[in-house]
Amino acid sequence: MEDYLKKILQAKVYEVAKETPLEKANNLSKALKNNIYLKREDLQDVFSFKIRGAFNKMRQLPQSQLANGVITSSAGNHAQGVALSALKLNCSATILMPITTPLVKVNAVRNLKAKVILFGDNYDETYKEALRLSEENNLCFIHPFDDPEVIAGQGTIAIEIEKQVKEPPEAIYVAVGGGGLIAGISLYIKNIWPQVKIIGVEPEDADAMTKSLNNSKLIELASVGQFADGVAVKKVGEKTFEIGRKYIDKMITVNTDEICAAIKDVFEDTRSILEPAGALSIAGMKKDIFESKYANKNMIAIACGANMNFERLRFIAERSALGEYKEAMFAVEIPEKAGSLINFCSLLNNRNLTEFSYRMSNSVNAQIFVGIEVNGVIDKDELLQEFRKSNYPFIDISNDELSKNHLRHMVGGRLPQKFTVLEKSKYIELLYRFEFPERPGALINFLKNMKSNWTISIFHYRNHGSDVGKIVIGVLIDRAEINYWNKFVEFLGYKYWDETNNQTYKLFLGASD
Repeated sequence: MEDYLKKILQAKVYEVAKETPLEKANNLSKALKNNIYLKREDLQDVFSFKIRGAFNKMRQLPQSQLANGVITSSAGNHAQGVALSALKLNCSATILMPITTPLVKVNAVRNLKAKVILFGDNYDETYKEALRLSEENNLCFIHPFDDPEVIAGQGTIAIEIEKQVKEPPEAIYVAVGGGGLIAGISLYIKNIWPQVKIIGVEPEDADAMTKSLNNSKLIELASVGQFADGVAVKKVGEKTFEIGRKYIDKMITVNTDEICAAIKDVFEDTRSILEPAGALSIAGMKKDIFESKYANKNMIAIACGANMNFERLRFIAERSALGEYKEAMFAVEIPEKAGSLINFCSLLNNRNLTEFSYRMSNSVNAQIFVGIEVNGVIDKDELLQEFRKSNYPFIDISNDELSKNHLRHMVGGRLPQKFTVLEKSKYIELLYRFEFPERPGALINFLKNMKSNWTISIFHYRNHGSDVGKIVIGVLIDRAEINYWNKFVEFLGYKYWDETNNQTYKLFLGASD
């Protein structure tokens, strides 16, 4: 480990990287009752810390290797670091990126004169193909995280933090993908301030480091979520894992809503928009402060990237309110009679509504889909207590992905009454959610693989920020063909969730009695 410390101190990064500021986030500090500081790596010329490790590695390559050119695989930010470094060092660069990479990152790499090859649905597929091309064409592979010089380059962030603070902080929060950033920072910080907590943050659906540390061995995930594409790695590096075992104090996982809320938090303090991976550390820090009840402590979060697709902002704005507990969503059943809506609204006690969907029903009860403004966790709990005291059956659907992504846009329709008792005994309506890499023809390919005698009864598709497609589909199939449906689902190879028994679906979209 001492060799790493020496490498960090000798790292060559400042020919292309800049020393980024450590800024106090005044709004966050006030809200969290701690002194919150953001290390602004989003202010690098490539809007990410990745330029440090990439350049440090390439700057130390022999001229003969540079002459042949370099190659790498990346979900985007490391790609820009390698491309800019190659431009600076006057060598060619071939960059392999997953097909799901946001266009803003792909175009940024192309603008830096690098050759871009889009390959694979995730980083791991892209990585394997890049290694193959590296050997085939005798190109030096620049690893995005599991390389001593890359780790050392990222570690220069910690040197800057040491110079920028008056006293050691309580904790430093770091986003974790492959582990290069947290490895470099922890190596340096733990050698100068062993008491400072190093806390890694991962998405709940891309928690390879968390699982590896918990099992004391490298764990490869079967699949990873793509929302925080910059950390969508199935397996962390061998070197970064060994460093993490020694120096990481704790890992925290956060969900999509919490990441969206953190993006909004940083925007309100800085007027900058971080990408999901760039805001991970802030989301984890908020969660840790709340759970650990820290007060009046100095906390640092690494704002590590800002390569955001503009198309994602609608989704982020929509979900941030849920992530910061400023909105709660409920499915409520009320009597289908005059005055019921007014009586229900009186329960809300003048709270602001964010969404309200109602459709007249031919039954004795009607279902309402309602979004209500709340002011934090405590306020939401108080609202829940009011609902429990009332006579209205309800479901809190604030954490239900089917409701948040699809049903809120679909409320109001049911299978027609002509779907008779006889038909119901023969046929069944299945409801499934699918998530697939967004690419031309992906949706058509999905539909073409379905059997022609399966009737689509529900369909909702949503582009999830240009990188992931999400659909919910209901199908009416003969009960005798359920095994064929199960085989079809497995054959597709997409991530899926069976929502047939989802309570919100039954309330709003299930068959009429």
